[in-house]
Amino acid sequence: MPQYPGTPSTLSPGATHRLVDVPGGRIHLVEQGTGPLVLLVHGFPESWYSWRRQLPAIAAAGFRAVAVDVRGYGRSSKPREVEAYGMLAHVADNVGVVHALGAQTATVVGHDWGSPIAAHSALLRPDVFTAVGLLSVPYTPPGGPRPTDVYSRFGGDEEFYISYFQEYGRAEAEMEPDVRGWLAGFYAAVSGDTRSVDGPKPYMVSAGGRLRDRFPVDVRPGWLSDEELDVYASEFEWAGMSGALNRYRNVDRDWADLAAWRGLPLTQPSLFVGGAADPTMDWMAKAVDAFPTTMPNLIASHVLPDCGHWIQQERAEEVNAILTDWLKLLPGQEWHGIDAS
Repeated sequence: MPQYPGTPSTLSPGATHRLVDVPGGRIHLVEQGTGPLVLLVHGFPESWYSWRRQLPAIAAAGFRAVAVDVRGYGRSSKPREVEAYGMLAHVADNVGVVHALGAQTATVVGHDWGSPIAAHSALLRPDVFTAVGLLSVPYTPPGGPRPTDVYSRFGGDEEFYISYFQEYGRAEAEMEPDVRGWLAGFYAAVSGDTRSVDGPKPYMVSAGGRLRDRFPVDVRPGWLSDEELDVYASEFEWAGMSGALNRYRNVDRDWADLAAWRGLPLTQPSLFVGGAADPTMDWMAKAVDAFPTTMPNLIASHVLPDCGHWIQQERAEEVNAILTDWLKLLPGQEWHGIDAS
């Protein structure tokens, strides 16, 4: 498999960039460590880089940590067709990565959009993904009302951000003229230390307005340095925003494609970690309450106080401890030199 040279300053010692072939194209990834495979799947608008603080910790715990650029992001393939970003394609990419790395099984961990991608990877391919960890976004089984019908009812006269993202080119026109500034505002809007709890909801859009109209101005989360923001901005300035946004544009297609799995639980050993100051926890509270039914083998669930949406970056040490403790508890880890007792 080819090596991708990457940017050395973004890597911890012992981590390497690679490009691997999957049936749908190529996936760029960063890996560190040896042992059982742990696949890390990022969300919007991030990249493999959102796991930069987890890669060395998971590797030090005795695992092979692999953080991917999801299709449409970074150095991974970017099909032109919107329908190429459906959930089935993302699951196939994850399976392809596992096999390209010479493994048969993996634990999959996702954050934000990476959380439902991880969950559906486990749901559709339990033979490959033997455990699943979800950060910030709880699992909801396939089914229920059509997603865009639900989102259209959010907020009354205002528009929910997922509805705002549906029209190709509309959100791009807001984001791409100032990628760095837009990202900085979006990260601050739902970060625990910069979120305006009493202000206008940053995930709603006023009639005729833009999403960024409600972002904090000239405020930077404590977890995000200038250099780290530059890494994110350079990735999206190079790749554009459409590949990332196309995930949102497939919610109704996913609803139809996943009908055969309607209402099914995740039965693998699982983990959930959320932030108490993350607005996602407000509108998805019922999904958390349903865990005894939807995730019956949930090993641990944590909600971190004063933490926002970017959980593994805002509270890296806590999340690292939670993840590695959970990984060591998974069945079969004693066969890899890890004491799971």
